[in-house]
Amino acid sequence: MRKYALGLDFGTLSVRALIADIETGQEAASVSMDYPHGVMDVALPDGTNLPPEWALQHPEDYLLCLRSVIPQAIRQTGVHAEDIVGVGVDGTSCTMIATDGDGTPLCLLPGFAGEKHAWPKLWKHHAAQSQADRMTERAVSRGESFIAPYGGKISSEWLFPKIWQTLEEAPDVYDAADRFVDLADWVVSLLTGERVYSACLMGYKAFWNSHDGYPSEDFFGSLDPKLRHVVRDKLRGNVLPVCGRAGFVTEGAARLTGLAPGTPVAVATADAHAALSAANVTQPGRMLMIMGTSTVHLAIGGDGHAVPGICGVHSAGVYPGVPVYEAGQCCVGDHFNWFVRTLMPGDYSREAEARGMDAHQLLTEKAAALKPGQSGLLALDWWNGNRSILNDSGLSGLILGMSLTTRPEEIYRALIEATAFGTRMIIENFESHGVPVCELCACGGISGKNRFMMQLYADALQRPIRLARNPQSSALGSAIMGALAAGSNNGGYDDYREAASHMGGVQSEIYVPNPVAGAVYDKLYAEYRRLHDFFGRGGSNVMKALKNIQSHTLI
Repeated sequence: MRKYALGLDFGTLSVRALIADIETGQEAASVSMDYPHGVMDVALPDGTNLPPEWALQHPEDYLLCLRSVIPQAIRQTGVHAEDIVGVGVDGTSCTMIATDGDGTPLCLLPGFAGEKHAWPKLWKHHAAQSQADRMTERAVSRGESFIAPYGGKISSEWLFPKIWQTLEEAPDVYDAADRFVDLADWVVSLLTGERVYSACLMGYKAFWNSHDGYPSEDFFGSLDPKLRHVVRDKLRGNVLPVCGRAGFVTEGAARLTGLAPGTPVAVATADAHAALSAANVTQPGRMLMIMGTSTVHLAIGGDGHAVPGICGVHSAGVYPGVPVYEAGQCCVGDHFNWFVRTLMPGDYSREAEARGMDAHQLLTEKAAALKPGQSGLLALDWWNGNRSILNDSGLSGLILGMSLTTRPEEIYRALIEATAFGTRMIIENFESHGVPVCELCACGGISGKNRFMMQLYADALQRPIRLARNPQSSALGSAIMGALAAGSNNGGYDDYREAASHMGGVQSEIYVPNPVAGAVYDKLYAEYRRLHDFFGRGGSNVMKALKNIQSHTLI
């Protein structure tokens, strides 16, 4: 009888449950569900307004999705729950949840519904930039060694800046929190009753490593005396290695989800990092681009040395003993959705409806009819700040070259080109610091939906690109982690490379660069670099000045 593994992928806007065949990785079922509350960046459910740079979520959405997608996926396969030998969980990170002693998010408790700091802070919550900047300054002034593997700069997207913001702006929430936990770890605790942390999530988002643990109490105390014991008091629980087992599905979780009690559950991972095994990207010199609302770039190889401007490097965060470097862009799919939501003309919307297309399909068709450079436009892809290589959420977007004849598809294409140029900056930064990128692979929703964009990327990057076999690579990667949690004695695997080679893989098609288009993109990229460095490295601080004026206007 065939055996299966279940992967749960908690993304920015939705959750997906994917059931895969243990032997082949073939998808047996895939069910997704959007979060009813989506991203809360304007107001809380009770109407409390949110300031700029805030991005929160509703934990009831996570629970509702768990109750829905897993039973649907099991019904879709027609298999018995007992045939699912393991479960893996990934989540967009760092999405920080403050919980009480029972693991209940504080925002669900009486008295906290109107307190914004009691709600889960999504990865793209950038309101902790002040804390991140001050944390970086203190780490550098003290000569702290922990900061080097993280590109020498701390991001507002990570765990400790969000914790410190909570302490400074809502000390009652900080005091009430029994633990601060990342989303995927929280889901694992719901399924298993085990309150553990993932080496992937803590390694990439909380400065943890297997040799030194977290930064010292002296460092945290130098930031704020109340933070001195933050690890001891607010991060209680063992940090477990990835590719291992966190626990087993409890009776209560079985009733919630339809899974069989006692099913092994894997240690959680970040959504992007889970995708590596699904694309079978396990060898040095290869890089995976996980393309969705944002893009994460994961490069394998090197010796684990520090690289400036990246998000981090860890040798125990994905595959035990194998250094994986992380960089990223925090606005890609969000970039294009912003344009459709805000600037799509009415006649374009009517044309799309008449032709049975969605807005992105129509704009892509029109953009594809243009030649590289034809629009005369150039953009900086910083609508949500810059993650790599500047690591500065205070930066903002830019479009240059607009005229009275500029058309929507020209802007749309310029936004796509900007994200490609941002990726090229990241690749060149890796290679100039001794991390080779010999092969490119892509996965995620965009890669499987937009052939024009993938060809544009191949042309702009001047590199061939292959796609993961399953575009839902994070969910499949979590299923692979579930197979590893089961182990060979229970029908799964003991070795990650073996599991990835059986269950993961890439498509046969390759996007081959067009040298003619590439020559034009070389010229555009040279101008992109000039704009990047001028606005991002101190040539002009106008972007931050405008944000400062905005913040004071809104007070």
